[in-house]
Amino acid sequence: MKKKDIKILLVDDEPDILEIVSYNLSSEGYEVFTAKNGIEGVAKAKKKKPHLIILDVMMPEMDGIETCETIRNTTGLENTIIVFLTARGEDYSQVAGFDAGADDYITKPIKPKVLVSKVKALLRRLKDETPQAEDIVKVGNIVIDREEYKIINDGTEIVLPRKEFELLALLTSRPSKVFKREVILDKVWGNEVVVGGRTIDVHIRKLREKIGDDHFKTVKGVGYKFVL
Repeated sequence: MKKKDIKILLVDDEPDILEIVSYNLSSEGYEVFTAKNGIEGVAKAKKKKPHLIILDVMMPEMDGIETCETIRNTTGLENTIIVFLTARGEDYSQVAGFDAGADDYITKPIKPKVLVSKVKALLRRLKDETPQAEDIVKVGNIVIDREEYKIINDGTEIVLPRKEFELLALLTSRPSKVFKREVILDKVWGNEVVVGGRTIDVHIRKLREKIGDDHFKTVKGVGYKFVL
């Protein structure tokens, strides 16, 4: 996918942040849109269908956590990459963000060149390929459509955020195999993303709620496996 075809939405209540980040990303060739609060951000996300959303946590009217949850529950935006831009580095804030469906965090202040590099790394996750037969996989009563990022469980379609989908796809690729935590981080989040083990736990908990607790087994001190 060419840069000019990639749409990025910035949502922040600080005009200076919007101006600086927008300028640097636009200079790279991306199509950039901005919003000054969560409510406006949700409206623009629905209209523009961005590939990546950079979202501030602390905003008036609708904060970043609520905005992220709303976007994740919007048809057509389930697989949009969402990254929080925030000055808050507390663990509880990050956990709340991942719990809401965020893919990553960027802590400000951040140098423009570093921000651009981070965005490039995030955008590497975008798929731009022709559908293949192996994109649809059936495991027990679960059908995984890798092309459309769609899950059907016992005949019922389930919408999963991108990271939950990729984690499920990884675990179901080898049922009963124990995937070590470091392997999960590498395969699902990639080496360019710094996240903690708690991130995996949050996503596993979400999958248990949506797919079924019996399918996901914890191997203490090692990792997780999917069982039929």
